[in-house]
Amino acid sequence: MSKRLTIDIERSMAVTIGDRGLTQEMLDGLTPRLEEARGAVLRAAGTGMLGFTELPFADISSLVTYAQEVRDNYDAVVVIGIGGSALGIITLATALLPFYYNELPSAPCLSSQQKGTTPQPQSTSRLSPRLYVLDNVDPDETAALLDHLDLKHTLFNVISKSGSTGESMASYLLVRERLEAQLGSAEATKHFVFTTDPEKGALRSIGKALGIPMFDIPPGVGGRFSVLSSVGLLPAALTGIDVSALLAGAAHMATWTKESMAWDNPAAIFAGLQYLHYTVFNRRLSVMMPYSARLRDVADWYRQLWAESLGKAVDRNGRTINTGPTPVKSLGVTDQHSQLQLYAEGPDDKVITFLGVDKFENQLTIQKPSAEAESLSYLSGHTLNELLWAEQKGTAWALAKGGRPSITITLPQVDAYHLGSLLYMLEMATAISGELYNIDAFNQPGVELSKQATYALMGRPGYEDLDAEIGL
Repeated sequence: MSKRLTIDIERSMAVTIGDRGLTQEMLDGLTPRLEEARGAVLRAAGTGMLGFTELPFADISSLVTYAQEVRDNYDAVVVIGIGGSALGIITLATALLPFYYNELPSAPCLSSQQKGTTPQPQSTSRLSPRLYVLDNVDPDETAALLDHLDLKHTLFNVISKSGSTGESMASYLLVRERLEAQLGSAEATKHFVFTTDPEKGALRSIGKALGIPMFDIPPGVGGRFSVLSSVGLLPAALTGIDVSALLAGAAHMATWTKESMAWDNPAAIFAGLQYLHYTVFNRRLSVMMPYSARLRDVADWYRQLWAESLGKAVDRNGRTINTGPTPVKSLGVTDQHSQLQLYAEGPDDKVITFLGVDKFENQLTIQKPSAEAESLSYLSGHTLNELLWAEQKGTAWALAKGGRPSITITLPQVDAYHLGSLLYMLEMATAISGELYNIDAFNQPGVELSKQATYALMGRPGYEDLDAEIGL
């Protein structure tokens, strides 16, 4: 790949936005700490909870083979997971599958000669199963999905690293009961594939007992960093996404972030600028605003990555700091008409990250209007591509005129390679940010306490002592 993503920081700088912009002196002053943070992440790569750094180079041949072998047997794949076990595949599907993918008619089954290849979804038909993600425990939504599906032709991918995630396990039990009622116990088992810890946990035990195919989540990979593991890659491969290209793009970014220092390093640039806006100007909100419908769910995935990783009560020295930027998702141009007024004239507590695309798959030209719509003639001859570009550039310019900072990340195009590069860059930026804030970016004690309270309320053994505190 000759082209790679770019990061433009001009509209974060004082020379462009005024007194509340960053100066070269600020960047230079952070350089030693930023390089120290990058070095600390690289030295620890592959250890502890930095297992995500090894994912771009993993052998996924067994996963791809499994997907090719079973894909034709099912009309639908349902991912049962929550948090990182769901947001990753949603992001991949939105970006890389055709729009309205589930509504496309299915193509004829592949021939035996074709089965050795990885099909690419076409705009007029599906070569692979429809994809659904059951990432909530809303009873109405769950019932509606199960009633909608033809269970005889549906594969359920249950994802839980611990194997005891209450929401996912509850959905598994409900689905299991429904399948057994329709198909019988033995046949029901054939409709599951598990993604879980390689050695321990309830899901691993169930899979062993029932002979269910299982794929491993590496022990050093947390849920919000798992999109490039079997968590995201298995359902992606089942729907025909080019998972090898995803990893190739991530590997390119891994090499780039390893070989480039400080402000020449895309992950360090993103981490460093966000940190300076937070600490120098008290900008506590990090808004991600894609100008591409395919990238809209990158912002949702980023919200979990940034929030769970950087929102912490104490630093590594045990001091109470209650730190962490709040991530906000937005979508250009939709949210220019819902949120931009706040960004432009509300509190100056935000840094906006625009996600742009150089080349779209389609180009739509606006035709000359008829006489009664003469006032719209200024649009004539332009493309929707130009309009979207003008909206993004105009919004960034207008915010800068008001002294509001932004960063622009631009992908050459939205494909598996460049998406893998972007996702890995944001993961690495998160790890570097943890070093800058001197926090553990890989734990989530606030989430764990909520889980424990839920276990107590649901009567799970071992959590009885919480009953009185919660108010039972």
